[in-house]
Amino acid sequence: MPNKLKNAVNIALVVNLFLFVIKAAVGIISNSIAVISEALNSLTDIISSVAIKYAIKVSSKKPDSTHQFGHGAAQPIAAFIVSVFAFVVGINIIEESIKRIIEPQFIKTIPSVYIVLIITILIKIVLNRYQYHVGKIFNSPAIKAAAVDSMNDVLASSIALLGVIGAGFGFRFVDGIAGILVAMFIFKTGYEVGKQNIDFLMGHSADDEFGDKIREITMSIKGVKGINDLRSHYVGDKFHVEIHIEVDKNFSTQISHDIGNDVRFTLERLEEVQKVFVHIDPV
Repeated sequence: MPNKLKNAVNIALVVNLFLFVIKAAVGIISNSIAVISEALNSLTDIISSVAIKYAIKVSSKKPDSTHQFGHGAAQPIAAFIVSVFAFVVGINIIEESIKRIIEPQFIKTIPSVYIVLIITILIKIVLNRYQYHVGKIFNSPAIKAAAVDSMNDVLASSIALLGVIGAGFGFRFVDGIAGILVAMFIFKTGYEVGKQNIDFLMGHSADDEFGDKIREITMSIKGVKGINDLRSHYVGDKFHVEIHIEVDKNFSTQISHDIGNDVRFTLERLEEVQKVFVHIDPV
């Protein structure tokens, strides 16, 4: 596992552990469902961080006899599991929040509640930018998913803060409404992460822009006269590409083979591509 990826996962794990502890403590003391919801949100982040850490470790393993194209699917599988767990947590939060709206409870709006939520917002903004940067460098779906989750946490904590402020002014039912809104952001994270990683798991094809890029690169290779078929699909978080190239029918088998290898090796140098299968069509 590259050091930057490893550091990104470890930092997120430590941050989420810290936030969970302080939010859980303050949530229990204040009896605020909005803050307790935030603590549960941090718990899902801890589980996410552990799952991502393991998935990145597995995905970095070299191909073996039982996984001949590598272990790249580990990251999208982990991210999808996290998205399902987020939905389960969100449902439980909504259930409790509705109870709090029907029967509002006393909220202790102690200063530490405001401090914890403001600290959470600031830390998550910084963490989001860091995760986005690392995820983009390594094209890691798991780290990118974590970055999306961190930004949603910023919005969720802001909602929780407004709920606590409302309760402080005597509108105790606002705390329950804030709890529901926090749950909605947890749902939002689960949906966004799940949708992206379903594409990986279902073998979604490359978009037109990337397909045009492959065609352009292929046509620039000496000896390639045309392309009559191009298909691609995700295997894990990387593309497998099948391409049919046209070469002069008068070329020897060796020359045609060498052209095919040039196409293959050139395309496999692309960061998004894991494997390329080239078919030669003499014309």
